[in-house]
Amino acid sequence: MDAAPVLISDLMEKVTNLAKRRGFFFQTAEIYGGFRSTYDYGPLGANMLRNVRAAWWKAMVQSRSDIVGIDAAILGPAAIWAASGHLETFTDPLVDCLKCKERWREDKIDGVCPNCGSTEFTEPRAFNLMFKTQAGPVEGEGATAYLRPETAQGMFTNFNNVLATTRKKPPFGIAQIGKSFRNEITPQNSIFRTREFEQMEMEYFVPPAEADQWYRYWVNARLSWFLDLGVPAELLRLHEHAPEDLSHYSKGTTDVEFYFPWGWDELEGIANRGDYDLTQHSKHSGARLEYFDQASNERYTPYVIEPALGVTRALMVFLLAAYHEDEIDGETRTVLRLDWRLAPYQVAVLPLSKKPELEGVSEEVLALLQRDFMCDYDVTQSIGRRYRRQDEIGTPYCVTVDFTSLEDRCVTVRDRDTTAQSRVPIAELARHLHERTTLNH
Repeated sequence: MDAAPVLISDLMEKVTNLAKRRGFFFQTAEIYGGFRSTYDYGPLGANMLRNVRAAWWKAMVQSRSDIVGIDAAILGPAAIWAASGHLETFTDPLVDCLKCKERWREDKIDGVCPNCGSTEFTEPRAFNLMFKTQAGPVEGEGATAYLRPETAQGMFTNFNNVLATTRKKPPFGIAQIGKSFRNEITPQNSIFRTREFEQMEMEYFVPPAEADQWYRYWVNARLSWFLDLGVPAELLRLHEHAPEDLSHYSKGTTDVEFYFPWGWDELEGIANRGDYDLTQHSKHSGARLEYFDQASNERYTPYVIEPALGVTRALMVFLLAAYHEDEIDGETRTVLRLDWRLAPYQVAVLPLSKKPELEGVSEEVLALLQRDFMCDYDVTQSIGRRYRRQDEIGTPYCVTVDFTSLEDRCVTVRDRDTTAQSRVPIAELARHLHERTTLNH
């Protein structure tokens, strides 16, 4: 087995502290003592989440002619989840510690209570992970409904609708990004596992004979996506599930794993779901979820290849992978070496002082850049401290407006990773930054 990568000491604590201090994410309802396993995303986190979604959507939908997007409902009738198997099989083994009364997933604690060290537990019992509710104005009289535990089923139930409206034919995909909800017994590790989360999933419908080749294709494509966005290769690996570990619907599953501070763990799953989902929904609904190939005069139920990734888990991985500490001019510097496509701000505009004449030009530069880039504007403290602040939140470029700018209409552009500076005319600034980001890509 390969040696484990070497991580910065206390990496998880350093990243979560930075996230709270700088406004990536906060615990929900913190002023009321917090609400376990839910998080609110601050100004930087909201920007970065949008960038993660956009990077995924561009790779999976915008850049391809064989994949389309939908946005299905979060609430759904019980019939969907009966057909999918979630009502019967979407469970975890729950045990209670007899000493401290804490509840745990039996398969995650190795027989020892993480809270008090006891080895005495109740008998395990099945715990369904779905959130159940009532749809209707009168409590107890409405139809039973569930918050979806995954976005996938909306793509299966809309299979015929997408076929009819897009005239796609296998192989083709349906993608969506949206909230899902799982009543996890033991949510853990900050935003790694939470009860409310957002998924980016794609169902790729293929002729059965082509399923294995497309499965391998999507495993490699999804690994490449993380590498392209700057996650080091040594922090990623592929883990193919053994036959006995496969989900009930799966004919093959491979996880893209990341080396977290607690060890290797799942980042994204890619599964060959076979024809399970379309067959189940056909059986339960009476609708024919098939494809008719006119060329071969053949009707068949497509197999499905599914890459599924959590948005917030991806954000966490990008933060962990980007966190670095180095030394500049004898001072320790914290820097997030985020790919510019993911960084909360691509550019920060920094007037050298608060003098009105400098702020006037700085606001002109800001307005110019905001057309194409997400920008920060910072006038407080020394320029050195402002550089450090932007380094810490991952801003790739700082644009400094100084008193010479009033005479030569040029500004100083500073690179986050190299700290190199160059003088650029304001009239050419947007083009210059576009060229820099293209080169870095």
